[in-house]
Amino acid sequence: MQFYNRTKEIEELNRIRELAFTEHSRMTVIIGRRRIGKTSLIMRATAQTPTAYLFVGRKDEAAICGEFTDTIAKALNVFIPEGIHRFQVLFQYLMDLAVRQPFTLVIDEFQEFLNINPSVYHDMQHLWDQYKDRSRMHLILCGQDSKEPLFGRADNIIKLSAFDLETIKKIVKDHRPQYSNDELLALYAFTGGIPKYVEMLCDNLNRSSDGLSIPGMIDFMVRDNSPFIEEGKYLLIEEFGKNYGVYFSILDAVAGGRNTQPEIAATLGDKSIGGQIKRLIEDYNILVRRRPILAKEGTQAVRYEIADNFLQFWFNYFDRYRSMIEIKNFTGLCSIIKDDYTTYSGRILERYFRQQLAESQNYRDIGSWWEPKGDQYEIDIVALGMEKDHALAIEVKRQREKYKPALLAAKIGRLKEKVLPGYEIEGRCLSLEDM
Repeated sequence: MQFYNRTKEIEELNRIRELAFTEHSRMTVIIGRRRIGKTSLIMRATAQTPTAYLFVGRKDEAAICGEFTDTIAKALNVFIPEGIHRFQVLFQYLMDLAVRQPFTLVIDEFQEFLNINPSVYHDMQHLWDQYKDRSRMHLILCGQDSKEPLFGRADNIIKLSAFDLETIKKIVKDHRPQYSNDELLALYAFTGGIPKYVEMLCDNLNRSSDGLSIPGMIDFMVRDNSPFIEEGKYLLIEEFGKNYGVYFSILDAVAGGRNTQPEIAATLGDKSIGGQIKRLIEDYNILVRRRPILAKEGTQAVRYEIADNFLQFWFNYFDRYRSMIEIKNFTGLCSIIKDDYTTYSGRILERYFRQQLAESQNYRDIGSWWEPKGDQYEIDIVALGMEKDHALAIEVKRQREKYKPALLAAKIGRLKEKVLPGYEIEGRCLSLEDM
């Protein structure tokens, strides 16, 4: 698949590199979930400039330094003395080299030093402070953990997100010119716009007779030796480590529709899970906390949602039907997903439109609204306009004919009474045809 999007990020990396090469060293931190395209972005942005790319694997520090020495010597055409066994010594050599010649140093999977030698972070911070103003290095640190004190020295932090909706549309059109909106929704539902997953589907299905059809995508993902089957497990175990069991149980409950803390706790035997939920939100960015729009932070009307479309899909089918996968009944699992697709995608369609509204940059707040008690009216999306006292109330339906204007009007009346008095609220239905 060709390289898509990331224009602003490449421009930013080029801007910082020019400053680093002409003035003094600059540090850029690139963060984002796995498979988001951090390495591809770096390779694209540094392709025409002197660059040493170092990948931190889980090896002994001396072995890593030996590999790095060879890589740096070839990439920068310099001599590096043998016998360097500590990264501190190697990094000092590189900072000294940058006094004499400008270059980019990329350290990928930077967080892995925590497992190899945590003192590396302090050592690098000390050397960076010592050399930064008299050297010309563009240091790019790439990984997932932005909590190390060294990251506080960063001149720029780039957080990569999934492809936006316009980019997903362009990719689908390039690979399936006559695509339907339902097929666009399916790619969004299955991948969430994560570049690696989109690439896997597009590159493997581009020449197939089914192309990026819904059955074609499902058949490709659900088959023997499919990389999608274990992807969620590997992705999260790398995040959580050996204590992943409780986190998996929480995510499985949320994926299954048990989205309040009491409901989640009940599925885990009323275990105390407040700490794990907090970490899933704040540290791992996997869960999001949803409140009715304009509700105060302390409200008890809170629902939890898996932020990542791929993980939502993975828990819904690959994790839940693990027994079918173990006996290799992929035909049966494909049938379950295809039969369930209309219902499942209807829920994801709400996410799609929420993102579409956000990307338009025409609203100051976007959320949902529901009543915790009484008749429990609920509105799928409420968007507060940039103009004061103007809002949209939106019902999301896969098929527009299922929309009931009178019911939405009644809900809007309650919304005005309870939350938005004095607002002009426009009611609207969004369906597949509005994508």
